[in-house]
Amino acid sequence: MLSQQDGGRDRINIAIDGPAGAGKSTVARSVAETLGYIYIDTGAMYRAVTLSALRNGISPDDRLRLSLHAESIEISLQPSAAGQVVLLNGCNVTTDIRSREVTLNVSQVSAVERVRIRLVAMQRQLAQGKGVVMDGRDIGSHVLPDAELKVYLTASVEERALRRFKELDGRDGITLEQLEQEIAERDRKDQEREISPLVCAPDAIVLDSTSMTIEQVADNIVNLSRTKLAEAK
Repeated sequence: MLSQQDGGRDRINIAIDGPAGAGKSTVARSVAETLGYIYIDTGAMYRAVTLSALRNGISPDDRLRLSLHAESIEISLQPSAAGQVVLLNGCNVTTDIRSREVTLNVSQVSAVERVRIRLVAMQRQLAQGKGVVMDGRDIGSHVLPDAELKVYLTASVEERALRRFKELDGRDGITLEQLEQEIAERDRKDQEREISPLVCAPDAIVLDSTSMTIEQVADNIVNLSRTKLAEAK
């Protein structure tokens, strides 16, 4: 896993939650870089489990095999000059976990209780030393309920689909309308799953990024974190 800095003084934990396509990973990475914190992309961890399961012929419907498989694999996150590198059993899968097939199945895999238990334990261990920016669906509500700063980052379905459409740049032949439908369906699955559903923690600060740039959102969170740190002293 990632290495942690020594001591927790002058650092807090930041939890960023929100629906797919809201810009959480990009924002969290920027915030961590500005503050000198460790960035943990929990979504990448669930994607790695999904990728491994698909490669091994395990259906997202087979909860028992998924549970057993999640216990048998090793997932590591390593920082690099180009961003976070995701290793699955020692192999770099940073690009592979962003495939369309993984995207369409990750919500179902992440809803499996034993998969979540395994990964949540790993995530909490990484945050013990403070100075972590962690993004996902249930960080503030479940994984790090004691995080000093919780942010719920959202945007309209239309805006999130448009961002993804621009990222794909014509690849896969997916239309904007298809992406809107897929994102809306993923929202539904994430919000309705029984285990740790997507919710806004009661003490989270809601940021709607629909009309904001990544830089504006990141600057906002950095300022909020500095205020929280000052209040904690």
